[in-house]
Amino acid sequence: MEIEKGKTAKYLREKAGGVPEQAKENLKEFTRIKKLLLEALADEDLTIKQLADKLNMPSDEVVYHLMSLVKYGLVVTGEIDDMDEYFTYKLKK
Repeated sequence: MEIEKGKTAKYLREKAGGVPEQAKENLKEFTRIKKLLLEALADEDLTIKQLADKLNMPSDEVVYHLMSLVKYGLVVTGEIDDMDEYFTYKLKK
């Protein structure tokens, strides 16, 4: 097999036999949760606890997905709550 210059990803995909089904399912699930989080934050700034309650998800899952959104610049940290315990999160404008 002759390797074309600049076609490394194509070559690796062919060699590996494609994208694993589990990776596809994980991406679908992440996209679904990302959409839920972004829709919830579109209305108001929320804490992790408020997001978990609103979305009926465990807090640890909310933290994992929320920090991914922070990492990629879709969500930013807002103000600290009235009791100085929790930060709110909001959509980046």
